[in-house]
Amino acid sequence: MIGLILGVVVAMGPTGSEPDDLRVMVWNILHGGNDVEQGPEKALAIIRKQQPDIVLLQESYDIDGDRPLLGEWLASELGWHQHQAESKHLCVLTPLEIEATFFHHAWHGVGAKLVDQEGRSLLAWSTWIDWRAFVTYELRDNPSISDDDLLAAESTRSQRVQQANAILAYLKEIGQLQSDIPVLIGGDWNCPSHLDWTVDTARVYRDRRQLDLPVSIAMRDAGFVDTYRMVYPNPVQHPGLTWSPMIRGIKGEGGALQRFERIDRLYVKNPAEGWTLQARSGAVLPEVWEDDAVPPSKREFPSDHGALVMDLQWAEVQETAD
Repeated sequence: MIGLILGVVVAMGPTGSEPDDLRVMVWNILHGGNDVEQGPEKALAIIRKQQPDIVLLQESYDIDGDRPLLGEWLASELGWHQHQAESKHLCVLTPLEIEATFFHHAWHGVGAKLVDQEGRSLLAWSTWIDWRAFVTYELRDNPSISDDDLLAAESTRSQRVQQANAILAYLKEIGQLQSDIPVLIGGDWNCPSHLDWTVDTARVYRDRRQLDLPVSIAMRDAGFVDTYRMVYPNPVQHPGLTWSPMIRGIKGEGGALQRFERIDRLYVKNPAEGWTLQARSGAVLPEVWEDDAVPPSKREFPSDHGALVMDLQWAEVQETAD
């Protein structure tokens, strides 16, 4: 398949051709699966069913009992590779070859250079940033809050902006913002995206505004594209909610109701030419939420976060003369 886009030639493999597809799963597995009966085993079964090429894990903690960290145990069960380094939280899990590993911060970023079966390389990072002062709850609990005070939740009452900028600064320092191969960053951002807080969503959902949320804007300004919104640009028709399929009832002081957001996201930054990764479809698991009456410890889906599953396709881009 050949296409011409903005002065570049794009050659893509046939849709559904396995060598040209890359499935990436982003999943915060609650406390290493420890809060749910047989949680690690349930997570393993879900990963096996989805057959991802990369899993970007958060909360890859020690499994209760005699087993190791969740990512290490999953890799052993699957016969895969994993990179968690000094982090007891973040993990890159994959059947692909790990050619090199990188470590930014035990809580905020671990990465790896991966090589697929066709010899194409990419960089994959698992990340997590500050959970405090969740902006959606702040607006829910204080509907008259000003935009400026609400935005302070991202940089004053939490450190989300600083931590996201530190990740980007580290990538720039080691040359990965200028990489000639695709860079994937996926994880639990603990905040919604400016692409989801729009005029239309504010009309549809409780406790939203049109607001320039700074973490997702920082990713955009660094050249990253939100893969889910690449495929599904309308946040009303495709909300992509990942928070929370498990915690859906009364929440917060005074018995305030839960609010739902797309806080688990996968970003890609492609080189100007050469092999790139283009998002072509995506989904959030579980596709059907379990009955809210089922206690969290009995759930079949063993996390409070939905899992984002994105199908990307390799495309070779060559610059052309104007």
